[in-house]
Amino acid sequence: MAFDGLFTHAMARELNDTLAGGRIMKIHQPYANEIFLVVRNNRHNYPVLLSAHPMFARAQISDIKYKNPQTAPNFAMMLRKHLEGAQLIRIEQVENDRILRFIVSGRNELGDEEHTVLILEMMGRHSNLFLVDESSQKIIDLIKHVPADQNRVRTLMPGARYVQPPKQDVLNPYATLDGLANFILDYPDQADLAKAIQGHFQGFARDSARELAAVVQNEGDAMAHAQAWLAHFDTPDPQLIETEKSLQFVPFPWETVTGTAKHFESLSTMLDAYYEGKSERDRVQQQAGIVLRVIHNELKKNKTKIKKQQAELAAADQADEFKVKGELLTTYMHQIERGMTEIELPNYYENNEPMQIQLSNQLNPSQNAQRYFTRYNKLKASVKYLNEQIALAQAEVDYFENLQAQVDIASPKDIEEIRQELIQEGYLRVQKKKKQKPQVSQPEKFYASDGTLIEVGKNNLQNERLSMKTAQRSDIWLHTKDIPGSHVIIHDSEPSTQTLEEGAQLAAYFSKARDSANVPVDYLPVRRLRKPNGAKPGFVIFEGQTTMTVTPSALVVQKLRQKPEI
Repeated sequence: MAFDGLFTHAMARELNDTLAGGRIMKIHQPYANEIFLVVRNNRHNYPVLLSAHPMFARAQISDIKYKNPQTAPNFAMMLRKHLEGAQLIRIEQVENDRILRFIVSGRNELGDEEHTVLILEMMGRHSNLFLVDESSQKIIDLIKHVPADQNRVRTLMPGARYVQPPKQDVLNPYATLDGLANFILDYPDQADLAKAIQGHFQGFARDSARELAAVVQNEGDAMAHAQAWLAHFDTPDPQLIETEKSLQFVPFPWETVTGTAKHFESLSTMLDAYYEGKSERDRVQQQAGIVLRVIHNELKKNKTKIKKQQAELAAADQADEFKVKGELLTTYMHQIERGMTEIELPNYYENNEPMQIQLSNQLNPSQNAQRYFTRYNKLKASVKYLNEQIALAQAEVDYFENLQAQVDIASPKDIEEIRQELIQEGYLRVQKKKKQKPQVSQPEKFYASDGTLIEVGKNNLQNERLSMKTAQRSDIWLHTKDIPGSHVIIHDSEPSTQTLEEGAQLAAYFSKARDSANVPVDYLPVRRLRKPNGAKPGFVIFEGQTTMTVTPSALVVQKLRQKPEI
C-alpha cells in the first residue's frame, strides 16, 4: 500500500509506543532530504528516519546503515542546537492526514525550558520537515526552503509562521463514517465504491480505498466490517507480499493483495525490508553523479566507435571487388584510352557478365588499374586492425555495462570504491586534496538456511578481494551466466542442494537480471578461477562450471540476511 493517512495512523502509534519519553541523543543528515534522530529510550538507542523525499517520504525506526557527510548541513546543525539532549514527549498525527508532529521539550542556551515541534509532511514532491517553536508557531528552519514565487499558498521559509497545508473537504474516518452506508448502497461496483470512499474520507490512497471497498462487500454487517478494518491499523500484523508483478507492503493481511507473504515484528522492520532496495538505489544515484557520468560517456564513446568500425569492416568486404576491377583493367588495358571516365568490360569471373568500372581521366590505364589494387590492399590490411579495435571497444563496453549494473545494486558506501576503481584505471582524474586512507568496504554477508556463510561482492574491487584473496580454494563461487553481476562465495566445499540454490538466488538477485525469471547461474570451486595478466579488477576466467536456473526473489534475499537459529 502507499504511505497514506491510514498507514501514518498505524506508524504514529508504533513510534509513540516505542519512543515517547526518550531523549534525542544524536542528529544526523546523511542525505539531502532525510534526517536521522538517535532516540534513547528504555536503555536502547533507536535510529529514527524522518524522510521528506519526493518519492519515499516516511517516518520509521530504521536500522539501514548510512554514512554521514564530513560537514553537517545547516539544517542538521540547527536541529542539534534545539533538539540534542531534549526529551521526546510524544508523536501524534494531524487528524488522519500524512502529517506527523514530534513534540519535544528541552532547554535553550540560557537554560530556559523550550518546547519545539518537528513536523513531517509526507506529500510527494511537496514533502517537507519543519522545526517549529510551539508557542509562537514560528518556523525556526525547514529542510526544504521554498521561495514565495514557488508557493503562494504558504510561506515556507525560516521566520515565517507555520501554517498547515490547505484542508480538503473530507472526513476523518476515525471520527465518523457518515456517508459510507449510502455509498455501499449507491455503488455496487467495487471500483466506483473505492473512488467514492477515496473522495469522501481523509487519508485513503487508491489501494486502501480499494481494499475497504472489497471488505464492506463481504457477507454480514458492512459498517461493522469497516470499523473492524480501521481498528486493525491499531494492531498491525505487517507483511511484505511478493505478487506476480511486484513487492508490496501491507499493515495486515489484505484481500486485494495476494502472493507469497513474509511477516515482520513491526511496521519499521517491514519498511526497512521494502525500502532497502528502492531508497538505497535513489541514494546511490545522488552520490554517484560523477561515476555515472563517466560510465555513460565511456559507453557512448565505445558504442559509437564500434558502430563506425563495423561500417568500415562492411566496406572492407568489398575489397575483392576492387581486386577484380584491377585485374580486368590490366587484362583489357589495350581497350582503355587516357581521358576516359568509365569503361564496361566482360568479367571472366562471372561468366563474362559486363562490369562497369569507374576511371580517373587524370590517370593513364596502368595507373587506374594500380589505384584499384592499392585500395584492395589497404582494405585487406584494415580488416585485422578493425577486428582488433572492435574487440577492444567491446571489452570496454562489457566493462562499463558491468560497472553500470554494480551501481544499480550498490549501497551508498560502495560508490566510493567504484570511484576509486575508475581513478585506478585512469578513467577519472584525482582531485588534489589532502590524502586520506581509502576505506575498504566489505562484501555483504548472508546466511543459508543451514547457517552456511555466503558473501556477495558489490563492486569489482570487492569481487576481486572476495574471489581471489579471502575465499578458500575449496569454497564455491557463483555468478550469473554471461550477465553482469556480483561474485558470490559459499564458504563450504560441499554445500547442500538448498544452500546452492540460495547462493544462486543471491547471484541472480545481485545482477542485471534481478527482475527476470529463469536466470542461469554458473558455479564451481574457487580453485578453478583464474585472472588473466593485465585484466581489469574483478575479471576472471574459468572452465568446468555447472549451470543452474533460478528466479530471484526479494523475500528469499531478505530471509537470507538473517542468521538462522540452529
